[in-house]
Amino acid sequence: MNFRQGAREEPEINLIPFIDILLVVLIFLMLTTTYSKYTELQVNLPVANADQTRQHPQEIQVSVGQDGRYAVNGQLLDKSGVESLTSALRAAAPGGAEHVVVISADAAATHQAVVNVMDAARRSGLNQITFATQQALER
Repeated sequence: MNFRQGAREEPEINLIPFIDILLVVLIFLMLTTTYSKYTELQVNLPVANADQTRQHPQEIQVSVGQDGRYAVNGQLLDKSGVESLTSALRAAAPGGAEHVVVISADAAATHQAVVNVMDAARRSGLNQITFATQQALER
């Protein structure tokens, strides 16, 4: 009888199943994670790095004040409704749809005031709308 033990092999740890499980957990976490938007951030939209503003004869400048008043090509409107703005835009663009409406809104103006200008432009048949911004300050 041979009671001597033979050469004992060192136990081996197989890492491949462990890595497979970690990858499955990682994919699960990536798919189930929701990203929330923080609404507490203060946003100041009307600042951009843009070229100097150019005056074109086909442009209609519409200014929106902080208090919701409108001015079309420098002429202050008496009423602040969409109907009066629509008639002012029609008078400023006798040629029709080839004019471009440039909206210069105050940073503190409400979104509704800007949407009113866009609605009045649509009612007037003016489809080309752009927004004016100020040059961003370089630090």
